[in-house]
Amino acid sequence: MIRINMFSQADSVAGQGVGSAYKELMSLLRTHLINEFYVTNNKYGMSDLTHYHTINPTYYANSFSPARGRKIGYVHFLPETLEGSLQLPSSVKKVFYNYVIDFYKRMDQIVVVNPIFIDKLVKYGIRRENIKYIPNFVAKNEFYPKKQVEKNAFRHQIGIPLDRFVVFGDGQVQARKGVDDFVKMAKANPEVQFIWAGGFSFGKITDGYEHFKKMVDQPPKNLQFTGIIDRKKLVNYLNIANLFVLPSYDELFPMSVLEAFSCGTPVLLRDLDLYEAIISGYYLKGKDFAEMNAQLRQAVQDQALLNKYSNLSIKASEKYSENNLAKIWNDFYHEQYEIGQKLGQIH
Repeated sequence: MIRINMFSQADSVAGQGVGSAYKELMSLLRTHLINEFYVTNNKYGMSDLTHYHTINPTYYANSFSPARGRKIGYVHFLPETLEGSLQLPSSVKKVFYNYVIDFYKRMDQIVVVNPIFIDKLVKYGIRRENIKYIPNFVAKNEFYPKKQVEKNAFRHQIGIPLDRFVVFGDGQVQARKGVDDFVKMAKANPEVQFIWAGGFSFGKITDGYEHFKKMVDQPPKNLQFTGIIDRKKLVNYLNIANLFVLPSYDELFPMSVLEAFSCGTPVLLRDLDLYEAIISGYYLKGKDFAEMNAQLRQAVQDQALLNKYSNLSIKASEKYSENNLAKIWNDFYHEQYEIGQKLGQIH
């Protein structure tokens, strides 16, 4: 049996998509592929494959040990995608960004969650043949369409009338997520209930913290900031939402969109090139606030449009299902094991 050790602190900071992606993969390996791989977490013994999910300095140091076997790095971000997330002094930022790339270069194999990152990594000096695209996924037993009676019960629980249109978004409260436009939409559509689930995962070093803290503390009357919600409870919010809206300016492969798809919730996103390669055709889109707000206004008035995109969400969720990704990860790890054996990396 192939020994895989996962090095990760992805779930140490609440409200991050990286943590959700890590938990989904661990669950998949321990259910669908339990007879293929012996999987450990943060262990320092001998491994055939070591999969690094986060870039902690201690992990960089231990990557030099031959006990790690073949080293696999998971790329959830690049330096440029951190802009608008963290507020760091320029000198610290330069050192940190260089470290990020150095970490990726330490790996024998890179996995990206969006194919648009392949060319960018090549420009940083990583060999194209050492980069593999594997999309994120969510488990259907956690995110799924609920019965109408359950939806009604949850609306009653949180005090939202059954006939009120609900727009839901989630993610860290930061500039990169387009939270300003989400608030602007709420102000422009006072008859619609807006809900944003998420908070300040990085505290006061969040870029624009003071601005967003004031926004969260004094939202429009029709907008509720819930703070960070346990992932198991997100399914309830996604099911009562008539429309999921994520106005991010930059993303990789947001778990929140996959979770919305899996619940059959229609999705409205900012029109970004990086979405084209992975989910084109499954969502409503707008290039700026005006276009996104116009799409929202149309959705409020057109149930047929919502039905169409609800069906498309379900279709997209089948493409990025647990079953499909189990085969992809199984093939990938076996391939890496064979390469590691040929190169003498596995003992």
